[in-house]
Amino acid sequence: MSSFVVVIPSRYESTRLPGKPLREINGKPMLEHVFERGTESRASEVVIATDDERIAAVAEGFGAHVCMTSDQHRSGTERIAEVCDLMGWDNDAIVVNLQGDEPAMPAALIDQCAALLDDSTVDIATLASPIATRQDFENPNVVKVIIDDTGNAIYFSRTAIPYAREKEQQAEAQHAALKHHGIYAYRCGILRRFVAAEPSQLEVCEQLEQLRALSLGMTIRVAIPSEKPGAGVDTEQDLEAAAAALAKQA
Repeated sequence: MSSFVVVIPSRYESTRLPGKPLREINGKPMLEHVFERGTESRASEVVIATDDERIAAVAEGFGAHVCMTSDQHRSGTERIAEVCDLMGWDNDAIVVNLQGDEPAMPAALIDQCAALLDDSTVDIATLASPIATRQDFENPNVVKVIIDDTGNAIYFSRTAIPYAREKEQQAEAQHAALKHHGIYAYRCGILRRFVAAEPSQLEVCEQLEQLRALSLGMTIRVAIPSEKPGAGVDTEQDLEAAAAALAKQA
């Protein structure tokens, strides 16, 4: 397995949960839990990327390496690309984007995502799980991905894809789609090319930046997680669910 680093992009502002990275879960800020998941992986280094001094102070307090970045970034991807430049990482270096609101992401899945880039034909790697319910299949907040026979992404969408033309094919359509998880691995060179490009028409329409990568002809390899991913945190209810999940793991 190739060497890789983990970067955790973290910003203070959040529409639904202000100050989200610093909200406590079982006596620790959520960001510390995410950092611990990174350090439990095989990553050679874990970096927290932020533009907020409050986050930086807390992260340095629990021993994290913090990289201060611009406050003009539109996404965590752009923030990580800046880290690649600030750290002087070469184009072949592999970076895993571990979202700052994934305190229960198993370390094994971080390793799994990074290992997909051992295939030199793959530009970006990510994970996606079978869709369990019709409700999730039709929920626009659940991002769906369909893949080809080699495991590469064909398309990501908020809508229910593929469309079942016949009613009796609805179950088959749901089975063909996967629920996307927001973890990525890339090489720094691909990341630099990605952020240098303008958002594609598809990306603007769906508000899914991975569609920019597909529009650029990049290969996105998708794997089914080797174990169940933890849930992300966007609401107060999510905080409570994360606390319960982490307590079980302790």
